[in-house]
Amino acid sequence: MKPQIVKQDNSITNARYDFTACQLDILFCVMGQIHDNDANDRIYVIYAREIEILTGRQWQYTQFKEATENMGSRMFEIETESKYRQFWLFQHVDYIKGQGRIEIMFTRNAINMLKELKNNFTTYELQSALSMSSKFAKRIYQICSQWKDIGETKRFEIRELKMNLGLIDTKGNEQFTGIGMFKSRVLDIAMRQINENTDLKVSYKLQGEGNKKRPLKFITFYIVKKNPHILPIEFEKDVNPDARLQNLVIILDSLGIKSAQIRKTIIGSEDLIKEVFSFNYQLQTGKVKADRNAGGLLLKKLGLV
Repeated sequence: MKPQIVKQDNSITNARYDFTACQLDILFCVMGQIHDNDANDRIYVIYAREIEILTGRQWQYTQFKEATENMGSRMFEIETESKYRQFWLFQHVDYIKGQGRIEIMFTRNAINMLKELKNNFTTYELQSALSMSSKFAKRIYQICSQWKDIGETKRFEIRELKMNLGLIDTKGNEQFTGIGMFKSRVLDIAMRQINENTDLKVSYKLQGEGNKKRPLKFITFYIVKKNPHILPIEFEKDVNPDARLQNLVIILDSLGIKSAQIRKTIIGSEDLIKEVFSFNYQLQTGKVKADRNAGGLLLKKLGLV
């Protein structure tokens, strides 16, 4: 049983864009559904409630609407060896009233760029990307995932990294200019969240010109791959419902929930299914402590005992 994997071309990983945590969660959820043979006019569907369950954060419906509105109005920038491209993401976004359902169609340029998955892929666990609250942690996790098989990233200029993180805008205005504030407000928070919530253990080293300590100009991230968590949360339930049900049964078996009647009740309720996946994710990542009877704790949370 494998966690859902997001694949990105490295030009996308290295793109310069400034999104909030909520906006990145929306983008990650959609990217988990993108395939190379998708039609350019495909509608991608996500559910607000599923994002909340996965991230453990509550979002107001209006926050999602504001997030996509701002995403749609912002320029997305990609730089490759041959060109520098600016484009905008959405053709349209529909919010289906009363369902918490968001339907997204990308512009032709956006979907073509997002589908460039033919060489030099970056792979990372969708649940890991969603589990972090810091937008900088999400972006640094993407970058480190690109280099995880090597064990360390290239040596970035700190200014280059700040531009990729959206900390320097097109006019040259810079946030966290002091290195101490950059460390405490960005780097150290990102390290903690990545190390606590993902399949990677990451550290960093700051260096000056010629490897001298001052002035600090460069940064290198060092990556160790940890044993991945089993995070069986399936977004594409309409596309692959059998796999989703199979994952659910495996979770119930692992928790020792054998009662046919209880299993039938859970399988018959979409809300209970989502709660099972959420509980399993929290259990696997250590957010729920249940050393002895995890199954009993789950049933109590579900109101079934």
